[in-house]
Amino acid sequence: MRNRIRDLREDADLTQKQVAQYLQMSQTGYSKYETGENDIPTVVWEHLADFYGVSVDYLMGRTDEKKPYPKGNR
Repeated sequence: MRNRIRDLREDADLTQKQVAQYLQMSQTGYSKYETGENDIPTVVWEHLADFYGVSVDYLMGRTDEKKPYPKGNR
C-alpha cells in the first residue's frame, strides 16, 4: 500500500514536498507515510484518494480498481 502512494506521486511527477504541501504537513512527515514508518490517518487516506482520483481501497491495496466510488449523500 505504501508503494501505491509513492508510485502515484512519481507517476504524477510530484515531489514528496509538493504532496506534503497539499496535505499541509512537513515533507518529513509525509515521507514517513511512504516508508511505512508512521501509520496514515483515515483523513489523509481520503485526501490522497481525492488528490489522485482513486479509491481509498486502491491506495490501501485492497483492490486493483483505481476508479473511486461514486459519492453519495452524506
